[in-house]
This record gives sequence, structure tokens and C-alpha cells, in this order.
Amino acid sequence: MASGQVRAAPYVSQVPAIRGQSACSIAAPLRVSATQGGRVQVSPPALIGCPMTVALSRWVENSVQRAAFRQFQQPVVEIKQISSYSCRGRNSKSTGKLSEHSFGNALDVAGFTLADGQQITVVKGWWRGSAREKAFLREAFAGACRDFYTVLGPGSDRQHYNHFHVDLLVTNVTKGGKHYCRPQPTGGLFAAVEDDDPVSTASVKPIPFMGPPESEFQRPAFTLGPN
Repeated sequence: MASGQVRAAPYVSQVPAIRGQSACSIAAPLRVSATQGGRVQVSPPALIGCPMTVALSRWVENSVQRAAFRQFQQPVVEIKQISSYSCRGRNSKSTGKLSEHSFGNALDVAGFTLADGQQITVVKGWWRGSAREKAFLREAFAGACRDFYTVLGPGSDRQHYNHFHVDLLVTNVTKGGKHYCRPQPTGGLFAAVEDDDPVSTASVKPIPFMGPPESEFQRPAFTLGPN
């Protein structure tokens, strides 16, 4: 708030500190019902901390909207999220390390709505969507791998078949300096269609992804577990 990166607004409001069970807590939680100056709804409203609020806005601006205009020539107006703050273990387990959801430091994104009302869901679009839907989701996912410290999506493990998990587990960066991203993008973003080229789904190719490890617990030594 002091830096100006997060501003109070009708769609970003402060709520009392959360002191959950065990170590679950958020010192300065925010109820976020929209981002990008209120132009992109977050449904249902997410309960997250300031750092996640900033990262979410950056991702939407730098990756999600660019991918939407590249593939559909229109913006995303809504993000469908299915989990924000939640005091629980990783992958909803009752034992083991706490998820970053327990600290308001994670968000699970299940879909997007375009300005014309078209809905793109991760569970359908990632594997069985149109060429443009696949390209959009993979480009948005690749962008998340830059803006968040842990990113998991379809193909990473069976728990993330229907959403993108994004979080800011800082130790994923302090140990080795690299973000943990599964599946791992292997190429650059899909190149924009030239202005004088016809817009055709036949010309769209999603960026390639390497196959993920069988389990999210198989990872390079310098990373900690995903959340």
C-alpha cells in the first residue's frame, strides 16, 4: 500500500488479519474482486495477500491480455478462480507441509471469460480446445512461469488437471534463482499474426511443452515442493 503497487478500491478492500489453525495466517489480507482498474473481474472474489495481488495484476497485464488479443482480438474480462486462502496441506492433504494457500500466497485459476462472453476453461481448453484456445492457455501459462515462483498446470500431476496453480513460494527463487514450473515451456511465445495476414485458426500452433515428471515431488535439487 505504501509503495503504491496496491491501492484500496471498491474491488480491492482490506479485511481483518487472519489467524487460522496451526501456522495459517495472513497479516494484511485483501479481498480482491477485480484487477486492472476493475476491468477484469475475479470470480468469486479472492482472499489473498498484497504480494499475490501485485503479481496477479502483473500477470494479467503482461501475459493474459496480450495472449487474448493475440488469439481473439479482444480482452479477458473475468478470471475464474477456485481457491485462494485456505488453511490446508499441499494438494489438500491433512499431513505434511502447508500449502501456500494457507498464507494467502497462492491462487488456483480455472478459466477466463472474454469480452464477447466466450469462456475458456483449463479443463477443456488445454487438451481439447480449439487451436486458439490451446495457444491462449499455453501462452498465459508460460507468462505465469515468469511472474510467479511456482506454477502447476495440466500434465504436472493429477491434482492440477483442471486449473493453473500459481504462488509466490520465495524459496523457489532464493535456492537456485529459478522458478518451479510444470509442465515446463520449451519454446518462445506463439508469434503474433502479421497485421496483413488473414486471421485463421489453421495458422495457430500452441507453444510446445515438455512432458512433466510423474509426480510433483520429482524436481531439481534446488527447488522446494510446489504448493
